[in-house]
Amino acid sequence: MTGLGEPVGRPFTSLLVANRGEIARRVFRTARSMGLATVAVFVDADADAPFVAEADQAIRITSYLDGEAVIGAAATAGAGAVHPGYGFLAENAGFAAAVEAAGLAWVGPPPAAIESMGDKIRAKELAVAAGVPVLPSTDDPSGFADIGYPLLIKAAAGGGGKGMRIVHAADELDEAIASAGREAASGFGDDRVFAERYVTRARHVEIQIMGDANGAVAHLGERECSIQRRHQKVVEEAPSPFVDADLRAAMGRAAVELAGSLGYRSAGTVEFLVDDETGEFFFLEVNTRLQVEHPVTEEITGRDLVRDQLLVAMDRPIDPIDEGAAADGHAIEVRLYAEDPANDYLPSTGTVAAFRPADEPALRWDTGVEEGSLIGVDFDPMIAKVVARGPTRAEAAGRLALGLERLHLGGADGLVTNRDFLVRVLRHPAFLAGDTTTDFLDRFGAEVDGATTGPAPDATETVGAGPAADPEDRFLALAAAMWLQGANRAEADVLVTVPSGFLVGRLPPERIELDDGERVQSVHYRGRRDGSFAIGPTGDGGRALVHRWWPGGLDLELDGRRAELAVTRSSPERLHVTGLGRGRDYDLVPRFAPPELEQPGGAVAAPMPGRVLEIRVEVGQVVLAGQVVAVLEAMKMENHLSAAEDGTVSEIRVAAGDQVEKDTLLLVIEASDDPAGS
Repeated sequence: MTGLGEPVGRPFTSLLVANRGEIARRVFRTARSMGLATVAVFVDADADAPFVAEADQAIRITSYLDGEAVIGAAATAGAGAVHPGYGFLAENAGFAAAVEAAGLAWVGPPPAAIESMGDKIRAKELAVAAGVPVLPSTDDPSGFADIGYPLLIKAAAGGGGKGMRIVHAADELDEAIASAGREAASGFGDDRVFAERYVTRARHVEIQIMGDANGAVAHLGERECSIQRRHQKVVEEAPSPFVDADLRAAMGRAAVELAGSLGYRSAGTVEFLVDDETGEFFFLEVNTRLQVEHPVTEEITGRDLVRDQLLVAMDRPIDPIDEGAAADGHAIEVRLYAEDPANDYLPSTGTVAAFRPADEPALRWDTGVEEGSLIGVDFDPMIAKVVARGPTRAEAAGRLALGLERLHLGGADGLVTNRDFLVRVLRHPAFLAGDTTTDFLDRFGAEVDGATTGPAPDATETVGAGPAADPEDRFLALAAAMWLQGANRAEADVLVTVPSGFLVGRLPPERIELDDGERVQSVHYRGRRDGSFAIGPTGDGGRALVHRWWPGGLDLELDGRRAELAVTRSSPERLHVTGLGRGRDYDLVPRFAPPELEQPGGAVAAPMPGRVLEIRVEVGQVVLAGQVVAVLEAMKMENHLSAAEDGTVSEIRVAAGDQVEKDTLLLVIEASDDPAGS
């Protein structure tokens, strides 16, 4: 890389990060390593978040989108620079200009470059002028249909999958435009959208660029981010398993020429769509900020991209970039989310009751949460970015999958995660073969999303009463029961020397019922004189031996199979168990459960806390199965709720604008055998 120049220097000694969660913590880490004091801003919902406590100072504001408040916080704390992270105000040219006007260093590209390239429509125009191939597109709604179907509606000022809708036919267009516009306005404060041709079998490949203090730009190779759900990335890796040296050079040259024409400074990403069949590439957009997936580039290049950003903001030189350097191994990142892949990746809320990564394999954990953190409805439900690097792609995938399996992770208050889904993706033969096009989940979703056609949620399985359908699940359920009996002995204050399960007469075995959300497992056990336990209602379902018990787990042997398991008790009624490559959350079923109020048949309830955007039906209206009847906004994303069966709307209990909690009854549909005829 040329044009690095001599150190001029614009020193600052403290840095405000205008963001939250894992990206704030990640920027703080580099800032501290460079001797910079750190300043956080936070809203009420984040008052107890780890990033707030980690900063040297933290200033309370009302919104992360309030640029004036952020700049005011910098003045209050005496910060000399502002790093925007990603999302929120990161690609807001007006905010960048205001930061500089306030006499602060802006850690990012020049405001003019953000305005030109951060606007997706303007960036396409610049790409065309630079001779970079682009997909057919238009920002004129009257011309959207002329592009042909399928087409993709995209937010003009956004990213991260928000404000994006695939349109397959003309009758879907108006709703997609309106929905994408609302989501874009909520996420970015700008409701403009545009349309472009949608390529079904393609790869999402992006080039990491870095511009120095003098505006000379170089690239650090590519990342592939093709596996996506809801237009948000799930798995990111570098280098791409598809891109060869010639394609890498061509895309890198296009990215550098486009950014260099604007005198680009700092980090950025030029995104391309690559046709999987022809190898053609098309410009998509430029993200004028640090990307969520930047760690995979750091892992194979050995660079700290945040350090480069800070050096550029100080007008100091960065280390030279060798665009022809070979990648050092392979890196893969997954986004560990609070969401339910088996239920259309619906975001989930609740408490992170257990979160303890294993010591081995050594992975990079960029996270904004810790045990006890609440995942609410206000922000993206990311728990962590988890990154593995290996000498080969297969080794990186294996390390990452094993690290996720060994992660002790548990959710309370209804929280579910995509951990098992990510493991299944990483171990899928198509993924390991590099067949990672954007339709990966369309093709293989049924194999990895965790949906089951097995027992109904209220089915009961008696552990030890016969062959287990899933030996690992049997082992974990028994571990939960054995840990509980150990906990009871540890808490005992009378007869503490009496062995657990000691009986002076012939009484029935102990019984514990555990509900894992899919079924209830009934565990029967009876203590034996040698300290082991006979399993099953009659005691002939196996032999268990607890070699060691401690408050965070146990060493259990069952019929000659032995393993250590991690256990967390987040409440008297809830346990979280991890071992044998999987984790389970268990609710203890009470012996005498109080009767529950039943929801009326045909009830449509809120799957999560959120705000009602629309009720699309009226009382007395006939609806068909699959018809959207309500729209709920949660975590800046719209969620369409559909009728489960044909029927007639008999009751509506909420209105647009209402805030609702999880499981709130929204409306009732009375089933009908022939609603269309009626």
